[in-house]
Amino acid sequence: MARLTRAQTQERNRTKVLAAARAEFTERGFRDAKIDVIAERAELTRGAVYSNFPGKRALYFAVLAEEARRFADGPRTAGPPACSAAEVLGALARTWVARLPLATDPDARLGVDLLPEILADELTHRPYAQLLRFEAIVFGLVLERLSPPDREDGRLVRVAEAAFTMLHGASQLAAAAPGFGEPFNVVHACESLPSLRFEDSWPEPPIVSRARAAGQPWTPPEAVDALRAGPVRLHGDGVVAVLGLHRLSAIEEAVRAAFSTDEVTLAVVTGQPGELVPLVALVLADLRGLLRRSCPDSTWPRLRVVLDDTGALAAAAGISAVSDATEAAIRIEGGRIVVRAEGFGACHAAATRVPGQA
Repeated sequence: MARLTRAQTQERNRTKVLAAARAEFTERGFRDAKIDVIAERAELTRGAVYSNFPGKRALYFAVLAEEARRFADGPRTAGPPACSAAEVLGALARTWVARLPLATDPDARLGVDLLPEILADELTHRPYAQLLRFEAIVFGLVLERLSPPDREDGRLVRVAEAAFTMLHGASQLAAAAPGFGEPFNVVHACESLPSLRFEDSWPEPPIVSRARAAGQPWTPPEAVDALRAGPVRLHGDGVVAVLGLHRLSAIEEAVRAAFSTDEVTLAVVTGQPGELVPLVALVLADLRGLLRRSCPDSTWPRLRVVLDDTGALAAAAGISAVSDATEAAIRIEGGRIVVRAEGFGACHAAATRVPGQA
């Protein structure tokens, strides 16, 4: 029998730890779960658990991220394709409430500690707020493709924010007060949101960094688009935004200001990868599953999202050190970096640079 390589052994141990942790979190909940018991369940040492995950919370996020990936990769719900903002919101809400745990569900305890653990620490609280804003931006852009706003600068991001506010509230009540409320009233409420006509427009960013001319070759690494769960080539002309977890919502500046022929790529970076990458993976996988089940692929925004956990894509863009406050963007033309900008408004600055302009 051939011996496993080091990488294969690490992957096998990680899989065993995740399976053991899932069982422990499901039975005991996050707070009462013990790393020693997880190690025993996995038939590994405590050190082997910590060699894969920096702590219990990161392990918990990783377990929930695996659950989100299974949801995202599952079959799409059969039904007619959505062709309006109301239909997308209805499909989104039906997908959401169908996943609400029943009191009798043996897995009901698995996810109930997610929000309390996120709120307990500023390290996770701020990034999660930005991840939710990013989620609403993506769905707002989808809604705008199906039901364009009346005004040229109008947007439907606040409609998406209102929908996610209701849906997250429904999740918390399902955990705290099982049986309270009728879930499908939430579906009808989400479907009615576009008719409420929230005041929502896209202003020019109040602060815009100065774009600087550049001339370096562009040699991006291999990458995976987290929204589509597949490899993506990053060699085309367009904008690459490198954003830390405190600045994710700035990607809207690039998407709205970019030219119609641009490819727009978001590279998500963090200064705390061990703790926060599992949380980002959880939210992005969940977003992918919701997109797949609520709207046609043709309505997805022209945006690729790369979880740049090693910083390789950021380094290719000329950013050697990253943090959760990183905000930088480059414009690519003909295989070269022709413009770069850093700081507030960097995405807008790089996106509005006219292609071919000296």
